[in-house]
Amino acid sequence: MTTSESVPAGPEGAIVGTVTDRLVEANQHYAAAFTDPGMDARPVLRVAVVACMDARLDLHAALGLELGDCHTIRNAGGVVTDDVIRSLTISQRALGTRSVVLIHHTGCGLESLTEEFRHELEMEVGQRPAWAVEAFRDVDQDVRQSMQRVRTSPFLLHTDDIRGFVFDVKTGLLREIDPA
Repeated sequence: MTTSESVPAGPEGAIVGTVTDRLVEANQHYAAAFTDPGMDARPVLRVAVVACMDARLDLHAALGLELGDCHTIRNAGGVVTDDVIRSLTISQRALGTRSVVLIHHTGCGLESLTEEFRHELEMEVGQRPAWAVEAFRDVDQDVRQSMQRVRTSPFLLHTDDIRGFVFDVKTGLLREIDPA
């Protein structure tokens, strides 16, 4: 598999390029109308949002956010990993965020994986991944675990405003998870 899969043929069967070509072309149109918003790298709302990378989650629209409002950290499952803690630490200590919002969602692909995935990769490529899959069966419990990882990190300065949610991909609604 390549990093830019071919885009389906256009009218008359003409090949229209790769997905990456299409994205680069879209950027050219974007840049032509772009004006520097004059923003600082510090999020206006002083919040960092950690969420799943699922393509169905349009976080800015779902949360009523504008460009510059928050830091957005995304990965498979929205799991709080060491790298997420690294990003949150930089977000807080260097860029002034104070709140953390964690968002998992219904129908997550990690619910159908197991740590066996790592073993399968090792058999296929001859090397075991250093990272954990972080698969889960109970999305609510995984949000609680992620909240706990943020709250107990010695690197984070601000752990009093940590809230976790499950986004319903069918309704667009957030459901808050009690950390207890």
